[in-house]
Amino acid sequence: MRLRSMVTLLGAACLLLLTGGPTSIAQSGPPQGGRSFFSLFWQQPQQPVVVPQRPRQRVAPVVVRPRASAPVIVRDDPVIPKVDVAHHIVVMGDSLGNLLAGGLDDALNNRPDIAVIHKAKPDSGLVRTDFYDWPKAVAELLAGDQKIRAGVMLLGLNDRQAIREGETVHDPLSPRWLELYRGRIDTIANAFAARRIPLIWVGAPPVQNQRLSADFVTFNELYRQQVERAGGQYVDLWGAFVDTENRYAAMGPDVSGQTMRLRLGDGIHFTAAGARKAAHFVDILIRRLIEAQPQGNVIALPVSPDTGAPVSPELQAGGVEALIDRMVAGLPTISLPAALQAKPLAGPILPLTGQASAGEQALLASIADARGRGEAAAQLDRIFAEGIVPEPRPGRLDDYRWPR
Repeated sequence: MRLRSMVTLLGAACLLLLTGGPTSIAQSGPPQGGRSFFSLFWQQPQQPVVVPQRPRQRVAPVVVRPRASAPVIVRDDPVIPKVDVAHHIVVMGDSLGNLLAGGLDDALNNRPDIAVIHKAKPDSGLVRTDFYDWPKAVAELLAGDQKIRAGVMLLGLNDRQAIREGETVHDPLSPRWLELYRGRIDTIANAFAARRIPLIWVGAPPVQNQRLSADFVTFNELYRQQVERAGGQYVDLWGAFVDTENRYAAMGPDVSGQTMRLRLGDGIHFTAAGARKAAHFVDILIRRLIEAQPQGNVIALPVSPDTGAPVSPELQAGGVEALIDRMVAGLPTISLPAALQAKPLAGPILPLTGQASAGEQALLASIADARGRGEAAAQLDRIFAEGIVPEPRPGRLDDYRWPR
């Protein structure tokens, strides 16, 4: 029995030598699902597993800072107080009148107490009452709005067409056509005169079409005659939109004096600069009407004894020239603001020709006496009486001779 054990042990040792020792057996590993025979005699040392640890992050303490006060914002623009709208300016007419209303919005931007009411109707006029009846529309406007302080009218662009009277058709600018057209102007002007509200009728400006511009000349004369007869005021835009030869000009100075495009490519309508320029002439009249002393619900203006319509003497025919004469002479002008009444815009006019007054004759005599004495007087006589220029002296300004 002992011999058998020794043989078995010897055989195992031989087998171990033949297989390369315990290292190869250990690398091959134990059989699946159990332990090997040699694992009973030795064990493979295990390497310790090192688990890396994250460095601990220090959390910064929460610092409570005092709340800063809100910054103070200083604005340079002035604060405009809220003002109730007390005056309505009704702008009527065709597409040109619509552009004029936009220009008045810009011109009266610094007057919050004035509101521009846009009532223009494109493609309208005084001929086609079946399309838009302006006399009827004006009567409704005046009856419905109690704050109207002035009316502005600009039309005529669509009035070069026949007027139908019953079954009869009248050609443009024929005698009967002119009579009917005047009557429709009178209806509108008398409607404003009956309510004692000023009416500003703006004449049609020149256009690129020469034939249409020629007809506008006739239209404008009708507007001026009929409106001034009813006590209204006529504004002529013609000179502001022509060149030096009285021809249509698309370019020209705007209200600031800069050369700008005033008309659109169609040769008829205004640009924004053109509308603002056209509104400039109306803006002057509106401010004068608003600044006049009010009486109740209307503006106090001189009244015509014939029609009872408001009349502004300075704006009637020849009134502007009379106003300038009064200002030049230093006479008071009643309807102007106090700033303009303080002193005249120009001094007295002295005639360059004509009979001199007694004081002027005495002054001239004293000068003549001074001329009669000494060499200086003789030299003055040679210069001013005979036209003989004295010889230039070296170094003096009149010595233009080339130096030798």
